[in-house]
Amino acid sequence: MSHTQEARRTPVLHLENVTRVHGQGAAEVQALRGVDLKVHPGEFVAVMGPSGSGKSTLLTLAGGLDTPSSGQVLVEGVALGGLNRKKLAQVRRRSVGYVFQDYNLIPALTAAENIALPRELDGLSARAARREALAALEELGIPELADRFPDDMSGGQQQRVAIARALIGDRRLVLADEPTGALDSTTGEAVLAVLRARCDAGAAAMMVTHEARHAAWADRVVFLRDGRMVDESVSQDAASLLVSAATNSMKVDE
Repeated sequence: MSHTQEARRTPVLHLENVTRVHGQGAAEVQALRGVDLKVHPGEFVAVMGPSGSGKSTLLTLAGGLDTPSSGQVLVEGVALGGLNRKKLAQVRRRSVGYVFQDYNLIPALTAAENIALPRELDGLSARAARREALAALEELGIPELADRFPDDMSGGQQQRVAIARALIGDRRLVLADEPTGALDSTTGEAVLAVLRARCDAGAAAMMVTHEARHAAWADRVVFLRDGRMVDESVSQDAASLLVSAATNSMKVDE
């Protein structure tokens, strides 16, 4: 097996029997229950399921923003649970791009400064980081927002800036929580095309969505219910996804 083939076989993201429990005693909630999941280079995975099924918890664990109660999370073969705070921050800056549902832009920084910040923290010069930020804004079709502050943008514009920040640099893993939620259908499709192109270029992506038509951009769809993976299927079209989701929902209810 060639080095390239081996690299493509090794998952960028690997969740091994991951469980996440919040609270204790009567207040205990099992957000995830024994989830096993691999996402390989070039693969775009969509995560679907009803509200409260554990979708966002899955993303925060994958991005090293939270730690599992049991099991482990590996990014490019590195177990996140074994890293100190500094090393974990490096992995998040260099390897993982995260699109938050509430954007998490810094109000005092312009769009270009928000996008460039992770690269500057990683030692890139301000000039080079800005150049990359402008390229990311161009890729998302919003170069005119470079010097605008978040408070002077619409929700959809902030969303696209947040996506540009997640894509800057050589991010091997892109995690997106409802990335098209604040966007009109045309802009949403354009953003999904950008994510698809990143995967086609070798990155891995995992996206939480409740829209079957958006999940249809993915190579594979993972369905969660009550913190468990109840099914995963190859994405073909939105109609088949809806049928699969409905069928699995009925199976679980039975």
